[in-house]
Parts: sequence; structure tokens; C-alpha cells
Amino acid sequence: MWDYEQLFQIIAELVMHHSPSGVETEINQFLLQQFASLGVEVWSDRADNIIAKIPGKNPDKAIAITAHKDEIGGIVKTIGDDGRVEVRKLGGSYPWIYGEGVVDLLGDNQTISGILSFGSRHVSHESPQKVQQEDTAVKWENAWIETKLTTEELATAGIRPGTRMAIGKHRKHPIRLKDYIASYTLDNKASVAILLALAQQVKQPPVDVYLVASAKEEVGAIGALFFTQNQVLDALIALEICPLSSEYPIKEGKSPVILSQDAYGMYDEILNGQLRHCAKQRDIPVQLAILSQFGSDASIAMKFGHVGRAACLAFPTQNTHGYEIAHLGAIANCIDLLTAFCLTEFD
Repeated sequence: MWDYEQLFQIIAELVMHHSPSGVETEINQFLLQQFASLGVEVWSDRADNIIAKIPGKNPDKAIAITAHKDEIGGIVKTIGDDGRVEVRKLGGSYPWIYGEGVVDLLGDNQTISGILSFGSRHVSHESPQKVQQEDTAVKWENAWIETKLTTEELATAGIRPGTRMAIGKHRKHPIRLKDYIASYTLDNKASVAILLALAQQVKQPPVDVYLVASAKEEVGAIGALFFTQNQVLDALIALEICPLSSEYPIKEGKSPVILSQDAYGMYDEILNGQLRHCAKQRDIPVQLAILSQFGSDASIAMKFGHVGRAACLAFPTQNTHGYEIAHLGAIANCIDLLTAFCLTEFD
């Protein structure tokens, strides 16, 4: 079993590296260094995926485990007067999950911090903010980022339409709640931590193992589709969060979740059976579920015919796509289960 504090620290370090979809340079550099320090062959491909390869005894077969490294956020639509910047969602983000507070604009030349703003509360029905107090949630169209910079100063920093917005770094620091970790962007930085752990644990597997920190998953699994189109695989497993909600039979705690279906289609029953077998061998309790409003690198790649067998292993998470909370034991059990899977010979 992995030490919870050690696991917390590596996830915290990953969280602090900004990676809104399509602007993932910060975390790329960190991951290249981390995999290299573990003595694993690692590279970046043309789709901005970070790929580590663990050679197997039989190089004619290969499996891949993906964990997307991008995070949700915002994308600049317009630069207005008086230092006000308008953004729209990047992935499944909503302004109310961040609340009013500091956000970072990742300019071409400089990162600029500003205040995500919704307007004053002390207003009557003559002001548009009143409806947000009484009837409807604030939307991106009703929010703006206050920078107090001139248009020229923003341009000098490289803030433009298309610039990415991420939650301010000083707001990203995870906290411990006993055996739980709470943080923005556990989706999917905690899964990337699992990849790093597998790079430490898995030695001389039966087949080649690719550990893929995939790019731009939140905007269509773009990185995973590129990788699976160019790499022949016998199986693909995506690491993900699993939403905790009364509509799903999932309980919080140490037990990982194996999915049978999501919004993109069915997962492979043979591969799922192999995962359940490995869990039983390691005495790891697992939960089973189907999800409606959900997709992963694996289900999307399987839908488009890039892989014949795909599965998704996840850890139960509260407040998905918000300030997320997950049990460190579930993340640790994902490491142990996948280590067993990678080292087991299947027909």
C-alpha cells in the first residue's frame, strides 16, 4: 500500500502545474523530468502527449494506460475596455465552481492574474446581477475578469482571444481531510500521479506498456485519438475520476470503480474481467458502474475503432469538475491493481 502522505505530495505538485487544454507546457516539462528521473524512456509526440514506454518481454504486443494531463478552465473571447477580459468555458467548467477570486491568464509572454467577477450584490432589479441572486446561476456571459490593465498592457503580456484561463495558483493548493485529498483539478492530476507510480513499480512486464499522459482530453480526447491512431494496441485502459451522485451506485472510500458503459459506448467485458481478476488476486475491492454524462480516452478511442479492447478504471470523487474530494486509498488501490494487471500474462 502506498504511503498516503507521499501520494498527497506528488498529486499536490502536479496540481500546481497549470495545464488548461491545449496549453500544457508547464506540466509537460515536469512530467518529462519525472519519468526521466525514474529511468523510463519518455518523449512528447506531435499531439502534445507525454509518453513513457516500459519494454515488455514480448514486443509484439502492447497495452497503454492513459491519464489526461489537461484541466478545465476558460478561454478568452474578447479584450474589453478598462482591463476587462471576457472568457468562455474550456471543457466542462462553470464560473460558479470557481467563485469570485483570482484566476490566471496564461499569456504568450507573461501570466497575468485577475479577478473573476460577477458584479455587486447590493443591487435592485435594475441591475442584471439581481437575477443571479434569485433565479439563475451565473454564466460565463455574465462574468468577466478584472485586471486593471490597459489594452496595450494586456497585449504586451500576450493576452488575446484564445488565451487560456486557469484557477489562480495560490487557490489550487490541495488540503488533507484525514485520508482524503481535496483540490481543484484532481481530474485528472491524481491519475497522472498513478502513471508516475506505475513507472516506478512495473519492471519487465510480459508486453510493452505505454504510460500516456494525454493532451486535450477535456475538449474531445484529441491526444488519445492521435496516439491510438498511430500505435497498435492490444488493450487500452483510461484512468479517471468517477462522480459520486445519488443516481450512481457508487460509494466513497478506498474502492476503485470499473466502468461497463458511458455516454460513448460499452467497455470491453473481457478486459474488465481481467481487471476484476487482478483486483481479486490483490484483495482489492472494486465497484462496478455505468455512467451517463461521462466519457474517457478509452471509450472515445474504442468508439472510433482505434482500439478493440478498452476499459476505464476510476476513483470515486465528490464535486467532479469543481473542488474535488477523493480518498487517497482509492488512488493507491488503482496503482496496486494496475501494477498487477501489467505484470500478469493474459492470452
